[in-house]
Amino acid sequence: MPSFVSPDQIRARFSRAMSAMYKQEVPLYGALLDLVGEVNQAVMAQQPEVAEALQWTGEIQRLDMERHGAIRVGTAAELATIGRLFAVMGMQPVGYYDLTPAGVPVHSTAFRAVHEQALQVSPFRVFTSLLRLELIDNLPLRELAQGLLAQRQIFTPRALQLIDQCERDGGLDETDAEAFVTQALETFRWHHSATVSSAQYQQLHDQHRLIADVVAFKGPHINHLTPRTLDIDAVQAAMPGKGITPKAVIEGPPTRRHPILLRQTSFKALQESITFTDQHGTRGSHTARFGEIEQRGAALTPKGRALYDRLLNNSREALAGFPSEGNAEEYMRQLGEHFAEFPDDMRQMREQDLAYFRYFATEQGLAARDQAGRPTSLQGLIDAGHVHFEPLVYEDFLPVSAAGIFQSNLGDAAQSNYAGGSTQDSFHQALGRPVLDELELYAQSQRRSLQQCAAQLGLASLA
Repeated sequence: MPSFVSPDQIRARFSRAMSAMYKQEVPLYGALLDLVGEVNQAVMAQQPEVAEALQWTGEIQRLDMERHGAIRVGTAAELATIGRLFAVMGMQPVGYYDLTPAGVPVHSTAFRAVHEQALQVSPFRVFTSLLRLELIDNLPLRELAQGLLAQRQIFTPRALQLIDQCERDGGLDETDAEAFVTQALETFRWHHSATVSSAQYQQLHDQHRLIADVVAFKGPHINHLTPRTLDIDAVQAAMPGKGITPKAVIEGPPTRRHPILLRQTSFKALQESITFTDQHGTRGSHTARFGEIEQRGAALTPKGRALYDRLLNNSREALAGFPSEGNAEEYMRQLGEHFAEFPDDMRQMREQDLAYFRYFATEQGLAARDQAGRPTSLQGLIDAGHVHFEPLVYEDFLPVSAAGIFQSNLGDAAQSNYAGGSTQDSFHQALGRPVLDELELYAQSQRRSLQQCAAQLGLASLA
């Protein structure tokens, strides 16, 4: 029986290799990691209850490796193969995101691990967008883009061999796993030379900057990696002092005592010099890669998401415009005002079924396991201190936030109106499989923690 390296370990190694490569390519990313590390240490020192919650959930072990990346691919074939590449690392497509309402001609999914134990080994995830070529209304330009994408191969021959081998044999041994990480990394590397002439680049860029970013290069370079902070407001405030210019508005919900879902900010995209196929000696420039920071909070139930969406929409309607540098202060005020309706108390969030939770048998509960007359209902066990609960961390993304980050780094002028709404079926067809429902994954994690609690406490079940 061959000895295979676990997909979780391959993912952890790939995540480390990606981080090292990106630090080399974008030195500001290294400065960002240092800043996030400083802020996280300060939060845990000043708020011991935060450190304690991280200990309960095991999050404390993965805090410094918590990061996500983002890439954009150009064709159905590229998307399908990238899905197979991520599968070698135990990553599955979770959720569907249509970014066209925000004027970004892509739809996306997030490749990630889906079981809490696998996430504990490595929570690395990659937000992966597929360019919607059918939205390019200039037919000759669309044909140019299709032709350019048809000519490129974004995977090394060895990476493709190893993907085939993993699918055939059921895994990779130590030597092949190491080779896979090295080969897979090549797909995400930055290339200073474009595959188009300067005139073609300009045409693609004028249609939409993101189209130029996807079509004009040899591969889908990683366009950001994102460390996780425990206090995004502190990071945002400290960035200028480190020579990093943050975007104007933190995306997602407002500041809360108990964070929910996801808050994100970033530094402005870098202007990088590139060469075109018709230039010798002279250079052009391209803007795409940036640094992003995230603060993750509680995963919300369908009821919690409906409330979140309503409050966010109300805030944006009250703003009467796209959040930007000019109205950032007013937008944050509107957010705070509207979100006062969302309980900022874990007990209330649990009792009102607004968030998903993980449940843990306490030492007190285990000691009372065989005592007569002990509580047997979940609420009774919680009240007696026999069961402790912590919110499940949100592992996914928010369409409005993703679009906001894209827009702030493409420039507000990059917004376009694209006719034709969500085409989830066509995305599934391109991917070769349906995406998983993230809400069902959280519900499964919550159920598993209740089953484990019941077993530890000697109970048949806990509803």
